[in-house]
Amino acid sequence: MTGVMRRPLPDLPWVSAFPEINVRTYVDLGGRPGIWFLSLDAASALAVWAARRFFHLPYYQARMALTSDGDAFRYSSVRAGAELSASYGPTSGVYYAKSGSLEHWLTERYCLYATAPDGSIWRNDVHHHPWPLQPARASVEHNTMFSSHGIEIHEPPALLHFAKRLDVVVWDAERVV
Repeated sequence: MTGVMRRPLPDLPWVSAFPEINVRTYVDLGGRPGIWFLSLDAASALAVWAARRFFHLPYYQARMALTSDGDAFRYSSVRAGAELSASYGPTSGVYYAKSGSLEHWLTERYCLYATAPDGSIWRNDVHHHPWPLQPARASVEHNTMFSSHGIEIHEPPALLHFAKRLDVVVWDAERVV
């Protein structure tokens, strides 16, 4: 994550950029398809606090590392109950998902949902351009990100995508239920 800051404040060194990983699913509420995060891990204590406080998102602080060598990336994340160690990168050029395709369904989501401590459901509208997708490859050495949610994964991922960058704007939360 880069450029993370409540606007109109400027990006700040050591605050506005940090590694992050999420485990999510896809939901629809009242005809509005969105993302439901099961967990988000970040290397920034401030980002974890702010996301929990202002967006009701299930963020956790983790020890994370991200290194790159050209188009190859090495990623690791460790927190209580969940770990990931993997390498990944793109395998060909950029394309944009066609309307009606699985890739479009997975990436073109324009809101996220979360549960507040009182049990109410909140929605944050999201704006971004279409994802600049690239087919990808990955080698996963260790992954307990799903099992921390009671989900067991026994097969390697069948569909992988890479995106070098996507600028996203997240609006203030609105109570919907």
